[in-house]
Amino acid sequence: MNNKLTKAVGALTMAAVLVSCVSKKKYNELETDYNNTRSELLKTRVEKEDLEAKFAAIETRVDRYNEKIASLQSDKEGMLVTSNNGEFAVSEKNKQAMRRTLQNVPQEQLATATTLKDSLNLAISYKMSQRLQGENAGKRVDMKIENTVVMIQIADDLLFGDSSYRVGSKADDILSKIAAVVNSEPSLEVLVEGHTDSRTVKEGSYIKDNWDLSTERAAAIARRLNSKFSVPQEQLIVAGRASYDPIAANDSRENMAKNRRTQIVIMPNLDKFFAMLDSDLAVLDESEK
Repeated sequence: MNNKLTKAVGALTMAAVLVSCVSKKKYNELETDYNNTRSELLKTRVEKEDLEAKFAAIETRVDRYNEKIASLQSDKEGMLVTSNNGEFAVSEKNKQAMRRTLQNVPQEQLATATTLKDSLNLAISYKMSQRLQGENAGKRVDMKIENTVVMIQIADDLLFGDSSYRVGSKADDILSKIAAVVNSEPSLEVLVEGHTDSRTVKEGSYIKDNWDLSTERAAAIARRLNSKFSVPQEQLIVAGRASYDPIAANDSRENMAKNRRTQIVIMPNLDKFFAMLDSDLAVLDESEK
């Protein structure tokens, strides 16, 4: 009898142990599942917040472009519109302002303007070049206009030391003039783009490669425009092209120097451009009295 009782107690004890083991194992599995689910939830929340931030940034950018479009469309005198066939149309008032500006442009340049669009680009180019003139610039600053977008190329020896992204004081003359133009138009977007020649960066240098150098130089110029000349950060875009967008073959010291440059691209609000022409005409009229 005692023997049977002992066996029964032993069996019950073993069963309890097995049940306990199974329960513990099941608990661990559930805990692991819970932790995994919690991690996935946190990851999803982070991704959701990241997407919301990107979407908000896109919405802000769209709003800014819509404001530009509304600004152009709201002008009753038709400052500048584009017809259905893609051609520019300018009000008579603005044509007169543009003609007065073009009177100061050299004849050989005027001969290249065969359309209204060409004339508009030429007028913008002239006004920008007048504003950006400086004693230190010379041939180291080149400017061209394409579809009313102003592209200013500045030789790096005017801005930096060799293989450096520290902005020198001699850069301030041209940068101050660019900043004055940018600050006169709050809706401008300004792309600062760094370029290098094809030489590789020395191993062990604090600069990793030409991507690093070109981007750091562009960022340094953007910081200078912001910190010293108060150009708003939200108007500045930074890019580095390394050696992959040359304007000359990297086969001589002279050509390499051409490729080491910083390009500043600005897109003017054309309403303000014509207002600038009108203000210049007012000054001219006063001087002629």
